[in-house]
Amino acid sequence: MGIFTKLASVFLNVIWILFFLGAFVACLAQWLYSGNSGIFNTVMQGVFDMSRTAFELAIGLTGILTFWLGIMKIGEKAGAIQMFAKLVSPLMKRLFPSVPANHPAMGSMLMNISANMLGLDNAATPIGLKAMKELQEINPKKDTASDAQILFLVLNASGLTLIPVSIMTYRAKLGAANAADIFLPILFATFFSTVAGVLIASFFQKIEIKNVVFISWFVGLCAAVFGSLFYFSSLTAEEMGIASAFLGGIILFAIVMFFLALAAVKKVMPFDAFVEGAKEGFSTAVTLIPYLVAILAGIAAFRASGAMNFIMDGITTAFNFFGIPADVVPSLPTAIMKPLNGSGARGMMIDAMQQYGADSFVGRLSSIFQGTTDTTLYIIAVYFGSVAIRKTRHAVFCGLMSDLAGFTAAIVIAYIFFPP
Repeated sequence: MGIFTKLASVFLNVIWILFFLGAFVACLAQWLYSGNSGIFNTVMQGVFDMSRTAFELAIGLTGILTFWLGIMKIGEKAGAIQMFAKLVSPLMKRLFPSVPANHPAMGSMLMNISANMLGLDNAATPIGLKAMKELQEINPKKDTASDAQILFLVLNASGLTLIPVSIMTYRAKLGAANAADIFLPILFATFFSTVAGVLIASFFQKIEIKNVVFISWFVGLCAAVFGSLFYFSSLTAEEMGIASAFLGGIILFAIVMFFLALAAVKKVMPFDAFVEGAKEGFSTAVTLIPYLVAILAGIAAFRASGAMNFIMDGITTAFNFFGIPADVVPSLPTAIMKPLNGSGARGMMIDAMQQYGADSFVGRLSSIFQGTTDTTLYIIAVYFGSVAIRKTRHAVFCGLMSDLAGFTAAIVIAYIFFPP
């Protein structure tokens, strides 16, 4: 994948080393200045405990993960991706004017975005790389990102997903009373992230967005989102909890039934398709073990040494100085890490839920942060690296501004749905 992917990998390695280095420095400081000689043992015990927790967490994910991967496979085989692609095709033609309507890249991009919206990561990434190579074929400057490639990456990085399967799975395992209560907040937050990314990229690329198709989509989606937010903000906390649980549950159940109905129409054997997809559940959970152990052990050392509290206290002080509520501070590590590395952000989210509770404001906001965007810099590295593009132009800026819009929306939405 070239130098971009290597840099993304190096970053995670540096962060992981800094967790332990920072913990060691904090331990030395406490021992030398406070005489706390037991801090080293405390840190190592925290690492051992968290390593065991990471293993138990990964194994505990198997059942729920298996179910959803099975359901997703039914939708995939029944042609749900193609249906989503056909639905958004008119909009895509306006957003990518430089790509011929009958070019293979248009079909690949539609399939990739549809797969991402359905949470089919295993299907989305190969299709996305294929789309990037096809876009490269019509790119006049082979070492420089084209407008179409940049916008395509921004759409990927904005993380628009209809079903945040992995986040709901972690919340269920960590004891959330209703693991799907973050379903609507994530959907709203990722919507703002995607819209911001499209508008910013359109500004740079001078895309004509004053057309009936774009305006119709934009006005319709905004009306639905803002109308929903207005409705929820008018409810009491108890009413909101009931309404959110009902809508989240019925939408998810409706998606399951839609996939099954679509399978029946397309003469797909749903049970066989489910089993095929479900087989990936156990292997996926086992694959997660070394990553979870590594990142959670590093976070445990950093937290047990007191280094994490030192940084969080500094951020809280800065927030207080500017009059910003400090409730969001414990969730910020997830937001900060998300554009950089998915494994690191997942570890921060899990740590927040373990420390404060899955149903706490911090736990829920961390979950929303995790689902709002994708790993922007990593996606840019992998996709551009796959076609040897060195000059990324405004891709990084647009991607990060999309992230910022999504995270800002996530905070506002969290206060509406889960006031602390």
